[in-house]
Amino acid sequence: MARRKREDEHDNHERWLVSYADFITLLFAFFVVMYALSSVNEGKYRILSDSMVSAFRNIPVNSVGQLAVVMPTPLPVEKPNLASKTQEAVRQKQRESMRSIAKDILEVMAPLVEQGKVRVLETSRGVTIEINDSILFSPGQALIQPPLARAMEAVAEVLVGTDFPITIEGHTDNVPINTAQFPSNWELSAVRATTVLRLFAAAGIPAPRLTAIGYADTRPVEPNALADGRARNRRVSILIDSAIPEKGTEVNLQGQAAAPEPAVAPTGEVLPSASAR
Repeated sequence: MARRKREDEHDNHERWLVSYADFITLLFAFFVVMYALSSVNEGKYRILSDSMVSAFRNIPVNSVGQLAVVMPTPLPVEKPNLASKTQEAVRQKQRESMRSIAKDILEVMAPLVEQGKVRVLETSRGVTIEINDSILFSPGQALIQPPLARAMEAVAEVLVGTDFPITIEGHTDNVPINTAQFPSNWELSAVRATTVLRLFAAAGIPAPRLTAIGYADTRPVEPNALADGRARNRRVSILIDSAIPEKGTEVNLQGQAAAPEPAVAPTGEVLPSASAR
């Protein structure tokens, strides 16, 4: 019996469906990914973007996530302050003049300085001459003793050629006084200061430069418990003031200040006002 001829395999014409299904699946996955990317939280994205920009570029970012352009601030150009230089030159001239005055006073008062009855001090305000009142006045009196009158006139001769203000201060100890002429230490200290002022004025020092003040026992330099301390506190101080006087600024009812007047140095030089500085 003849062998049966093997039947031919017939072709599968539906294999394209497999490729088509794979293509559709990939296309679906692509659209899913695209959708996911399009729905990113805008607020979180902005925060991330701002943080990255600030961290890596150190550039400020504005509230809408845009970079803010910051222009560098120009450094101020220092201009020479002519007013300060002028004022410093005046101060330096004053300091030199003060040292010269102190030297001249030490020379005319040398014997009393050696006895410890007179001290010449250079301070930030100028030169101060401290004179123990025991060599100037009798106890409880305000008349200068004749031996000291010549010494005070010599001091006045040194000061008459200067332009600095002069303040004469009278000081007492804490022992009270009660006489017909001096009811208290206030009157005694004030009259003693005025007596020295009158001597200076008679020697030729202009009156507008002179001021007399009585402090009584309110400004001691030593404790008043011991006799030596009280003797030290009874004194007359002559201050040659190098400070530049300041002109006052008038304030009106609205609390506004008017333009200040120019300051004048003791040497007569007009200094620039604050507004010109």
